[in-house]
Amino acid sequence: MSRFVETMVATANAGGRQRGMVTGEPREPVRRTWFEVHQRARRIAGGLVAAGLEPGGAVAVLAGAPELIAPTIQGVWLAGGSVTMLHQPTARTDLAKWAEDTLRVLRMIGSSLVVLGEPFDGLASVLDEHGIAYRAINDLLEAEPLAEPVAVEEDALALLQLTSGATADPKAVKITHANLYSNISAMIERAEFDVESDVMVSWLPLFHDMGMVGFLTVPMVFGVELIKITPVDFLSGPLVWPELISKYRGTTTAAPNFAYAIVGRRLAKVEDDKAYDLSTLRIALNGAEPIDPTAVRTFTEAGARFGMPAECVFPAYGLAEATLAVSFAPLFTGLTVDTVAADPLEADNRAVPVAEDDPRYGTDQVRQFAMLGYPLSGLEVRIVGEDGTMRGDREVGEIHLRGDAVSPGYLTVDGPVDTQDAEGWFATGDIGYLVDGQVVICGRKKDVIILGGRNVYPTDIERAATSVPGVRAGNAVAVRIDAGTRRERFAVVLESTVAGDAEAERALANEVAARVRAAVDARPYSVVVLPKGSLPKTPSGKVKRAATATQYRDLIDSRA
Repeated sequence: MSRFVETMVATANAGGRQRGMVTGEPREPVRRTWFEVHQRARRIAGGLVAAGLEPGGAVAVLAGAPELIAPTIQGVWLAGGSVTMLHQPTARTDLAKWAEDTLRVLRMIGSSLVVLGEPFDGLASVLDEHGIAYRAINDLLEAEPLAEPVAVEEDALALLQLTSGATADPKAVKITHANLYSNISAMIERAEFDVESDVMVSWLPLFHDMGMVGFLTVPMVFGVELIKITPVDFLSGPLVWPELISKYRGTTTAAPNFAYAIVGRRLAKVEDDKAYDLSTLRIALNGAEPIDPTAVRTFTEAGARFGMPAECVFPAYGLAEATLAVSFAPLFTGLTVDTVAADPLEADNRAVPVAEDDPRYGTDQVRQFAMLGYPLSGLEVRIVGEDGTMRGDREVGEIHLRGDAVSPGYLTVDGPVDTQDAEGWFATGDIGYLVDGQVVICGRKKDVIILGGRNVYPTDIERAATSVPGVRAGNAVAVRIDAGTRRERFAVVLESTVAGDAEAERALANEVAARVRAAVDARPYSVVVLPKGSLPKTPSGKVKRAATATQYRDLIDSRA
């Protein structure tokens, strides 16, 4: 039995009898201990084995209800299989196209079985039409419990994490039992978790690595109390998040940057200073997308009225290829911002520090990046220049990783692909630098905009755009035009409630262009204003820059 499964089973039969998972908030909360989750998982495991699941077999899961997902994924692991959370269709999804994409994913991971649960039970007929075999989770829960976990080796696959790219070209990160155990153990250690007293609160999607690994697998394996709602619950009323932290005395939570911006704005409008109690919060992890200091400040200033310590903000860097987490900021230090001079950064790939109040530098002459802390135990980080040489402290290059949590490879439609070179290093595609061992991220290599020899990072453009009132938080994207040519430029595409009002659109576009020009000393080729829900996004909610450029190319040109 792998250490991962062994620990999960031992926890269920020890501390898991006292602590567990609350689901169903805010309407019909139900609490099950981790022991009870384990007993349900044993039944699902028994049903899967009876259905013919072989050790090492891949099981695809299509469900949204956390109370069903938790025993299902544990049941797959007890049965010796690997888990793949399928991309979930929405109300706007073309189901025929979704089914075709799902078939491609199933062929890629070598799976012939989908387990189906709420709220996707109604898709059974779609699966039938396309010849996709499935079993209902509720039926599996009626099976005879598996007597003992199926033994697997440490290098057996536990999770096949679909990447956030387009479903037309699927790719899955191979995560082994050893990868999982190494990373979740390192996270528990670095975050100084007290499994008997910490309470985790999360609305993160379970088809995303932060939700699946960080806020389901970690508490389930180590027996931490978890309050789990769905992304739909959060988006329907973002203040449910601080409500649950208050109600359950939450100590640990996490979200991408845009969510903190949204909740900060909502909290600032709450008139009753006693509406929430956020004083118990010690970790508010900010990851999954670039951290905007302004958004963090909005959140901490609003949260202070409700007793929230600003130091709970917990910057982190992670990616699925490292299982989840690469680096954590030091505990209870809050957000530390590295302010650097723009010219050497953009022209020479050097991060030269500048005092925030240095009168010699205007706002357009500096760039600010969050300090993302030190690599977790078992992981190494290095910075590599374009010429392949190692870069020193405060020298910008591509981030490479090596260690026990790094995935051995991908599954793609064209077959398996290794992630690591001969020495075990994985090139992340992220551009950044180190400061006394702490990781700083500037942006993605493929997204850097080159203007007159300057490397301009789209996050700087996007932060400037979203600072304009009327632009939806997290819904502005800088896209490259004529990339790689001497005519390379950029446009800004954003969502706003003023979309459709021609005069208001023009005023907003002009303000965004001016704000961007002041921030990065370059004017966008065009600014396109779209209604809410227009920007193409990954299943985890990140805006797709390349897809945006393609989808709105005509509009970008017409607004120039």
